[in-house]
Order: sequence, then C-alpha cells, then structure tokens
Amino acid sequence: MQVFRHLPATPGEPLALAIGNFDGMHLGHQALLHKLCEHAVAKNLTPAVMTFEPHPREFFTPLNAPARLSNLREKLEYFQYIGIKKVFVCAFNKPFAAINAQAFLSILREKLNANSILVGEDFKFGAKRVGTVDDFKTNGFDLIPMPSVDFNSERISSTRVRDALFSGNLTLATQLLGRHYSVSGKVMHGAKRGRELGFPTANIHMRHERPALTGVYAVKLSVGQLDGLNSVANLGVRPTIAGVPKLLLEVHILDFNGDLYGRHVHVEFMHKIREEMKFDTLDALKTQIAQDIIVARQYFNQQDFKKPS
Repeated sequence: MQVFRHLPATPGEPLALAIGNFDGMHLGHQALLHKLCEHAVAKNLTPAVMTFEPHPREFFTPLNAPARLSNLREKLEYFQYIGIKKVFVCAFNKPFAAINAQAFLSILREKLNANSILVGEDFKFGAKRVGTVDDFKTNGFDLIPMPSVDFNSERISSTRVRDALFSGNLTLATQLLGRHYSVSGKVMHGAKRGRELGFPTANIHMRHERPALTGVYAVKLSVGQLDGLNSVANLGVRPTIAGVPKLLLEVHILDFNGDLYGRHVHVEFMHKIREEMKFDTLDALKTQIAQDIIVARQYFNQQDFKKPS
C-alpha cells in the first residue's frame, strides 16, 4: 500500500476513491471499503482512500471536537488489511480548508485521476461545506452506491461507537466495530511509579489527549509474537500522583517480566473494572490496584475469547 502525504504532481492509474475520516473503522466503514474494492475490481480501477489529518472538527473547533477513536497509524493498518492500494493523507489546515468545491473536484479529477467516488450520503466538501454528493454526479464522476449498515435498526456511526465507549458499554462498542475496541502505541520510559508501587507498567504513548474512554480495564496486550497477554490498564491522568500533566495509558501485564521499551504494542479493551479515582494515600492506591488485578483475573478466567464474528 502506498501512502501519500502530498498530492501527486502527475496523475497515476485511474482510481476508485473513498473519501472520509474513517475514525474507528467500524462495521459501516468496513462495508464501505469492501464495496469500494469490489467496484474497483469490476471496473479495473485501483482502490484508494483520501482521509484527513487532523480531523476537520479538530481544526475548526478544537475544544468541541469529538474524541478520537483511532490514530492515523491504526487507520492505515486497517486500510491495508482491507485491500486499499493507495492512501492520500491530506493535511487539514487553513489552505486546505479554503479550497472551494469546484477546485476540490478538479483535484480529484486532474491530480488523483479519480474515476469513481464513494462517500457517505451526508458528505459535504469545499470551503464552507457547500459541495454535496450531487456535485459528484453533475461533474461526471461515477458515484458508487453507499451501503447502509445498521445495528438494532440504527445506522452504525463513529458517534454511536464513542457514546458506547464513553458510557462503558464495551459490548455494544464491540458489536458496532466488529472487534474489541483497541489502542496501539509505542512503550515509553515513564517515572517508574508503577514499579515502585509493586506493579510495573508499560507506559504507552497516546497521540491524542482526548480518548474515547477512561478508567481501569481488563485488557489484552499484543506485541510481536506475544498475542493477547492478560493485563490491567489505567487510561487517564493518574489523579493520585501529583505532577502528571498529560494523559497516560499504563498497562500492567499479569505474570510477565519482559522488557517492552520502544516496542509498538496493541491493547484491546475487554471489560471495564471501574472509573479512575483519586486516593488519599499511595497505600490506598496500592490496595485498590491489587483488587483491580483480582477482578481482572476473575474476568479472564470466566471468558471464552473467541474473536467477534
């Protein structure tokens, strides 16, 4: 899969192009991209995606932007898995936001050689969002029919996934995603506070400060050939420990003594144990962590971890 951070100087082979943010890559997104790949094969086109970084709402209204479900690396991994051959990552900044609708259509035609387009039915584009799906038709693009994917008679969307995660309903989130919600990132050196408390943790770098969920969870951690290690994770700001200004994902792997520094790990959220809490003393915190581990072990012992169908 080729990833382009800038628009190509000259157009390549004709494309079937999906355009969107694809945050979370839920079952609706997956159906859309599978439809794109099927169309590309039938029309002898190359399946491609145009996505945006940051999310447009993070650019226009950063204080009110939705929580991120996935970072760019995670999205790219899903694109490749589905079979996308080219990805155009557009830096959503002031110049890009100023491109008018007709100029945007010209970019698709002249720089990307897009032949067929697949977007959501409510897709808007161009400065002030004046461009609509009908504009693709009137400008000669082949508009691929958008598949509708519902769950419990309601359309699957990133907003539904966020709401499920925020409320702690991991079961619903799993049903909407077709898999357990996960976060991936690089293990960084921390202050070693977990080790000092008797519970060493892998501190995972979070690229965005507004996660879709917080709290303490039973999770599965995978890295390299180590798949699905039973673990306990805290995602939050560690309110008991002073001097921690930013979001942290800390994972304590049960019955594990290896060194993961610098490794890229994948964390699946399986079960919510509790909300993040502030404790009056470190001893109280240690007692609670020990209890969290007991709850996590009980959860893992009771589950049959088949992949969601």
